[in-house]
Amino acid sequence: MAISELPNSRTEPDGSAVVRVLSYNVRSMRDDEDALARVIRACAPDLVFVQEAPRFFRWRKHAARLAAACDLVILSGGATAAGPMLLCSLRATVERTEDVLLPLTPGRHRRGLATAVVRLGGARVGLVSCHLSLYADERHAQAGLLLDRVAALGTPYAIVAGDLNERPGGRAWTRLTKELQDGRAAAPWGAEPTWPARAPDRRIDAILATPGVEFLACGVPTDLDPGDLETATDHLPVLAVVRIPASPPGPSA
Repeated sequence: MAISELPNSRTEPDGSAVVRVLSYNVRSMRDDEDALARVIRACAPDLVFVQEAPRFFRWRKHAARLAAACDLVILSGGATAAGPMLLCSLRATVERTEDVLLPLTPGRHRRGLATAVVRLGGARVGLVSCHLSLYADERHAQAGLLLDRVAALGTPYAIVAGDLNERPGGRAWTRLTKELQDGRAAAPWGAEPTWPARAPDRRIDAILATPGVEFLACGVPTDLDPGDLETATDHLPVLAVVRIPASPPGPSA
C-alpha cells in the first residue's frame, strides 16, 4: 500500500482523531537537507518525532529551517532535550511542552526526552520523542525512566517514538512493550528494517503507544524516492497512522 492509500488525517464524528505519525533520526541534518524535507513532506505527518536534531551552533535556526521546509512548526526539544525534538502541523493544539534531561553516566552521551501534550480534534494525547543509549545497561534504565515520564504526562493516551538503539526482543524493548503497543507488530505495513538507510538490515526505530490508541498501519514507506532515503540521513523513517479516541475536556482528562 502506497502512502497515498493510507487513511487521511481527520477528525471523526465521535471526536476521535486519525493521525499520521512519523519517527525519524535526522543525524543532526548533516546530510542532504532538501532530500530530508522531501521525505518528511511526502509522508504528510501531523506529528514528527525527531531524533538527533541539531544541538550545537545556531541549532534553533537549523531546526526552524527544517520545520519550515516541511510545512510544520517546532513543538519542543532540540538541544534542550539533548537531541530529541517534536514537530507538528497546525492541526495540533498545544497544551504544554517540557524538555527532560535524563541522568548522565560519566563518559557517555547525554540523553533526553522531548515531551508535549496536544489536542487533535477531540483527542488529547501525550507525546514523547526519545533516543536511547548505545549501552545495554543504561538503555534498560532509560526505558524505565521513559515509562515513568509517560505516566507523569497525565493524559488518557500517549505516543512514544524514537531510535531505541536495540532490536525487538532486547531488554529495553521488552520493558517498553510490556506497557506500550509496538505499532509495527500491531499493524504491519511497508518495510520493517530501519537502519542503515543504504542497506537496512535491522529495526531499531519504533512508534509505540499506550493501550486504547489504535494502529491502522506502521512501517517504513516503500514508495519514496530511494535516492532521497539514502541521502537524507542514515536511518529510514517510520510512518504510522493511528486512531486516538476522543477525551473528556479539561487537563484532568
